[in-house]
Amino acid sequence: MSIKFLAEDDRPREKFLLKGKNALSDSELLAIIMGSGNREESAVELARRILETVDNNWHQLSLLSIQDLMKFKGVGEAKAISIATALEIGNRKTLQEVPDKIQIGSSNDAYKVFKVFLSELRHEEFWVLFLNQSNKIIHKSCLSQGGIAQAVVDIRLLFRSALEHVATSIIVAHNHPSGSLKPSAEDIKITKEIKEAGKLLKIELLDHLILSQKSYFSFADENML
Repeated sequence: MSIKFLAEDDRPREKFLLKGKNALSDSELLAIIMGSGNREESAVELARRILETVDNNWHQLSLLSIQDLMKFKGVGEAKAISIATALEIGNRKTLQEVPDKIQIGSSNDAYKVFKVFLSELRHEEFWVLFLNQSNKIIHKSCLSQGGIAQAVVDIRLLFRSALEHVATSIIVAHNHPSGSLKPSAEDIKITKEIKEAGKLLKIELLDHLILSQKSYFSFADENML
């Protein structure tokens, strides 16, 4: 059964026009992106089945590759790319909603900024927030990208950027794709090195966060700085 044979109230596009976007379920939104289902399923039914495999979680869906999406009957390369593109647009919209001048007053404030960039990655990245004397963000930057296990950080480049932005303090963060929040020996080592280098330049390291998809670890909160 295709969408055109469904009751008008069940047609995602028509429902969007009649009742507005907030009236649509997640499966109906995904059905609109895909446009059609397969011989056995309508677009809505196919969308519902796809979402069920990721616990109806958009973040989990965004982690699927094009090849993963194409494993579902009725999802070819074009549909898979359309799904991935829509999710990437959502990610970029979220990024644009993070104001540069937000004030950081706690590890959770920093986490809210970093998680937009780091929580869904399958590889490690190392990011830094450059702050002014009022602990407001002057600039944010990705310093390095690595594999699944590690992203190498060049401390010289970190503080060169800090000096260029006239930062008085910094907060650094990286993600653990494995989901573990326990700092490794290398994490502890690099934190100490950044802290000591900052003392010479009078640029204080306020915190180092390790992020997973759902939570974070704070060196400052654990008195490990």
